[in-house]
Amino acid sequence: MSNIGIKELAKIAGVSIATASRAISNPGRVSQATREKVLAAAKNVGYTPNRLGSGLRTSKTGNIIAIIPDVSDTFNFGVIKSLERAASKHGYSVLLGDTQGLRERELAYGEMVKSKQADGIILFSHRLPFEHDTDKLGELKLPPMVNSCESTGDGEIPLVSIDNTLAAREATQHLIEFGHKDIAVITGDINTPSSKARLAGYYEALNTASIEVDPQYIVTGEYSIESGQHYAEQLLLLKHRPSAIFCFSDEIAFGCLHTLRAHGFDVPNDVSVIGFDDIRFAKYVSPSLTTVAQPAEAIGEHCVNLLISQINKSDIKPESVVLPHQLIIRESTAPYSP
Repeated sequence: MSNIGIKELAKIAGVSIATASRAISNPGRVSQATREKVLAAAKNVGYTPNRLGSGLRTSKTGNIIAIIPDVSDTFNFGVIKSLERAASKHGYSVLLGDTQGLRERELAYGEMVKSKQADGIILFSHRLPFEHDTDKLGELKLPPMVNSCESTGDGEIPLVSIDNTLAAREATQHLIEFGHKDIAVITGDINTPSSKARLAGYYEALNTASIEVDPQYIVTGEYSIESGQHYAEQLLLLKHRPSAIFCFSDEIAFGCLHTLRAHGFDVPNDVSVIGFDDIRFAKYVSPSLTTVAQPAEAIGEHCVNLLISQINKSDIKPESVVLPHQLIIRESTAPYSP
């Protein structure tokens, strides 16, 4: 029965052919109960939608593409899982476009939408995947698109993220409240809006506490474990070492912890370390990592919902969504001890 068509599926589910089709390809137009009934019938008989045939009839492919600088990044992976789950509920598949940070790959994946191989884009990068004149960005005709966590700076593209500035300010304030004044940061890619916003939050917290910013304590890295290892080494070579290090991702923090341990430093008694993201391993490292939690599952779900509304040409203009974050205090931070 794996070759069953939509007509037979509708009969088995006890609904009209049109209703069965909508339940599979446009679930927003049927009730949840009806969709569940049709999906249950489809699962029982092994029904698979004919994406090619439906695409020819509706000018939709049933695919959306997620363009990601690094698909192996642990936080991105959590968002991707949520994207796929949410997209499936709408009858869509997610194509993963791992660009490895290369511009030519970004453009190639963007071309897939322009050539009608996908219906829209969820973008994890701060760069648009199209060639364009920066001065004429407003004239660029964009396909359905949503920014996930990183902004392209185009107000026309909805963004789903947390308030990175506020989150970083709270993380830095936590260290200040523990008595730390010599607080270093290891940033992610400083060209990204998320890193710039987190650095702004760090500055705000220090300025509010009347703590002078020491340029030596600000090192520009990448969102990787290796970056945390390398730049923690650089900070340890300073004549006046920091008593706390704020890492702009948990992966950076893991690398930082590794370097500190390798050089015989006790965390948090010698140096406090705080991360960002609250990836699944953060609570299992030793010491468990104090960090800022981003709601990966909610980010993925909101991205898909905003994109689908664009693809379906909803009359409601999609608006950016700012989701709540949470400071998770664990064992890697402690009061300053001279």
